Amino acid sequence: MSEARRPNLTGVVIPFIIFTAIWGSTWIVIRDQLGTVPPQWSVAYRFFIAAAAMALAAKVKGHSLRLGREAIVPILAIGITQFCINFNSVYLAERHITSGIVATVFALLLIPNTLLGWAFLGQRPSSRFVWCSLVAIAGIGLLFWNELQRNPAQSDAVTVGIGLTFIGMLAASSANIIQARERVRQHPLSPLLAWSMLTGALVDSAIAWSVAGPPVFEARAGYWLGLLYLALFASALAFSLYFPVVRRIGPAKAAYSSALVPIIAMTFSTLIEGFKWTPLTIVGALLALGGMIGALGRSRTVVASPDAA
Repeated sequence: MSEARRPNLTGVVIPFIIFTAIWGSTWIVIRDQLGTVPPQWSVAYRFFIAAAAMALAAKVKGHSLRLGREAIVPILAIGITQFCINFNSVYLAERHITSGIVATVFALLLIPNTLLGWAFLGQRPSSRFVWCSLVAIAGIGLLFWNELQRNPAQSDAVTVGIGLTFIGMLAASSANIIQARERVRQHPLSPLLAWSMLTGALVDSAIAWSVAGPPVFEARAGYWLGLLYLALFASALAFSLYFPVVRRIGPAKAAYSSALVPIIAMTFSTLIEGFKWTPLTIVGALLALGGMIGALGRSRTVVASPDAA
C-alpha cells in the first residue's frame, strides 16, 4: 500500500467504519433508556461519564486540559449545540416515533452540513447536490406520511417527534461546522471534547432539574449498561473518531455516515420494535438514502490538516 493511501485508510476509512457501526446501534439503546429516568437526566449522566473518559484520554495522550481563553467560545458552542440541544431533542423524539424513523430523518444531516459548510467554510455545493437533496427530502416526506397513516390518532405526536429530530439535526450540524473551522482545529481534540461534553452535561443538568426535578436513578442493570455503552463507545470513542474525519475531509463528506446509519438502525427497529415495512416506507427509505448518496457523489470538501489529537 502506498504511503499516500495508508493515512487515508487509518485516518478516514477505518474510523468511519467504526463510528458508523456504533451510531447505527445507538438509536435502539436510547429507546431502552426511556422509562423511569427522565430523558434530560439520562443525557446529563451520559455526558458526565463521557467527559471524564475524554479527560482521561487527553491525559493518556499527554495533552493538557488547559486550552486557553480562545477555546472558551467553541467549547460553549459545541457543548450546547452538540451535547445538549442535539441529544435532548433526539431522546425526546424517540418518545413519539420509532428509533429507525428518527435515524432516517436525522440522515438529512448531510443537507445542513453542506449548506453551512458553504456559508462558513467555502465549500460550495454542486447543482447535483441540490437535486439529489430534493429527492432525499421527498423520501423523508413519504416516511413522515406513512407514520401519519399508521397512527392517525397520534398525528400530533408524530409531528412533534419529527420536529424534534430536525431540531437535533440542525444543532448537530452547527457543532460540526464550528469544530471544522481553522481556529478550532488548532486545539487538540481530546481536551476540547472533554470540556465540551462537560459543558453540555452541566447545561443538561440545569434543564433536567428545571423540567423533571432532582436527579432520578434506575436500579435496572440494563439501563446502566446501556448508559455506559452510550457514554463510552457512542460518545467518547465515536466522537473522538468522527471529528478528526470531519477535520480531514470536511463535514459534507463525513455526513456520508448519516446515510448508512439508518440502514443499521432500521434493521434494529424492525427486529426489536416491530417496525412494519410497507411499499411506502420502502420507497421512502430508498429515495432518502439514494438521494443522499447521490448528493455526496460530487460534494466539494476542504481537506483539513491532520488532527492534533
